[in-house]
Amino acid sequence: MTASTASRPVPWALYALTIGAFGIGTTEFVIMGVLEQVAADLDVSIGRAGLLISGYALGVFLGAPLLTIASGRWPRKTVLVALMVIFTLGNLACALAPDYAMLMVARVVTSLAHGTFFGVGSVVATGLVAPDKRASAISIMFTGLTVATLLGVPAGAWLGHEYGWRATFWAVTGVGILATLVIAVMVPRDSGAGEEAGWRESLAVIGRPTVLLGLLMTVLGFAGVFTVFTYIQPILTGLAGFSQDSVSLILLVFGVGMIIGNLLGGRLADRGLAPALLITLAALAVVLGLFSFALGHRWAAVAFVGLLGVASFATVAPLQLWVLNRAQGAASLASSFNIGAFNLGNALGAGLGGVVIERGGGFGAVPGAAALVTLSGLAVAVWAIRRERGAVMPPSAPCEQA
Repeated sequence: MTASTASRPVPWALYALTIGAFGIGTTEFVIMGVLEQVAADLDVSIGRAGLLISGYALGVFLGAPLLTIASGRWPRKTVLVALMVIFTLGNLACALAPDYAMLMVARVVTSLAHGTFFGVGSVVATGLVAPDKRASAISIMFTGLTVATLLGVPAGAWLGHEYGWRATFWAVTGVGILATLVIAVMVPRDSGAGEEAGWRESLAVIGRPTVLLGLLMTVLGFAGVFTVFTYIQPILTGLAGFSQDSVSLILLVFGVGMIIGNLLGGRLADRGLAPALLITLAALAVVLGLFSFALGHRWAAVAFVGLLGVASFATVAPLQLWVLNRAQGAASLASSFNIGAFNLGNALGAGLGGVVIERGGGFGAVPGAAALVTLSGLAVAVWAIRRERGAVMPPSAPCEQA
């Protein structure tokens, strides 16, 4: 990091990563806006259709470390472009899928690009800015995810409602082509490659207790979000009484909240990482815990959808930076593992929500279950921070120990 790097404005390459994140974020979240259409067209239950989200998330979790290791010696720009090609072809396969099984396979193929893109992209992003702006750089890249929710998911839901869910995936395929071209043009060739340890040494870094605790708090902290958000369409229509047409507009509110929360989380983490972790996870648990009470009043329900967006994505930059800071020598792999951890949380959350619904709890019990999961993530964060602070404190004198 040079003085000129620290003083220059945000480079265009960072915005190129944001566009790529928009494409990947759109394909991850858009299925939620057309879940009922997919279930009806492919003749499966809502719970089984929800597994398309779990399948994607598990694909991210498994694919992220494998692809990161496989491409570890490649130039990072080459990695990013190749991943966007996989993403585009996967969405094309989704649009053409003749049945549920093939749609699941296509979703998993698409998901393979996700974790490594955000993992490698996070490392590239933090290398483009001054050290005290690293969390903000991550949040700028992840703004693509939030804008995907603000624009991509509502647009996809509208397309699915008007022209069928396949039209949604055709549109996402077009986004993938655009994102591939933008990254190929804007990301510099000297984005780095091969400077980290070999894969065995990198895995040893991942095995550090502080890194593992970071991955665990990501899984548990974020699982609560998707316990609710996976089923947001039937929750809003079945409990809050909104029409199908209204869901797209309400998702816009969630998207605005995500943008605000994402940028806020980056600012908080740049000022103090540990406080940012505790504040954002605690806020998320509170919002989830109160969400059920808001569903009885339409305006309150809309407000809490927005608050859920703020609280959920305020956690992203702190959780990602925690792992990056504690995995020196294996930053790309650790970053990819943490993206996989986010998506493992998504998969567990979607599965938990489905179990709660189908075992008799109904949609009304989903937010309470989600809050408990996120509280467990907060407990891990408290433990990790206290453990780390205790490790750096000087030992007490014998008389003090007594």
